[in-house]
Amino acid sequence: MKVDRTAKTLRALTLEKLRSAILTQHFKPGVRLIERTLCEELGVSRTVVREALRHLEAEGLVESIPQQGPVVSRIDSAAAAQLYELRAALEALAARASAELASEADLERMSQSLARIEEGYARGDLPAVLDATTVFYETMFLSGGKSIAWTIVRSLNARITTLRALTIASSGRNRQGPIEMRRILDALKRRDAATAEIACLDHVRAAGKIALTLLHAGDR
Repeated sequence: MKVDRTAKTLRALTLEKLRSAILTQHFKPGVRLIERTLCEELGVSRTVVREALRHLEAEGLVESIPQQGPVVSRIDSAAAAQLYELRAALEALAARASAELASEADLERMSQSLARIEEGYARGDLPAVLDATTVFYETMFLSGGKSIAWTIVRSLNARITTLRALTIASSGRNRQGPIEMRRILDALKRRDAATAEIACLDHVRAAGKIALTLLHAGDR
């Protein structure tokens, strides 16, 4: 967890380390984030840690609880269901538009992103999977001219990524997830807007089913 002081700023590096630790569930939902302990683990000052925690609170990854202080945010099943409904609607819209408008360079970028997703799964590198997945979807949205929709997705990205981190770590998702995304990409390459839309809906619904099952199990 020690921060490399040779690149970027301490605040930016600390923020990246803490965000990654939350998204990969090194710090699980509901866990208290004790400033003194974080300072020792990261090797930075309390001021830097506080600034990073405030930023993560703005992103929705951390919440401040009276009498407890900062804790890793929980996403309840009702909120998660709404997020997956929104994802399904926006991603299906983006897929249809991308199939019609994406350039060959856009399609190649998505192909490279999917390759990195598969490589990340093979190495057990879930942060790499998350990063490459974000690039894949960003390219799909923007290649279809859906920049406003992508802005909406980005505003929810912390919560979406938290759920994505939960699902990609589940059993068998390392195989099934890339297969589902390959169907999306193949449809985009064929310029088959209807199939791309359906493939997106299937992918989001499959991920949503896994996430909601895991969240319900955690509620019991």
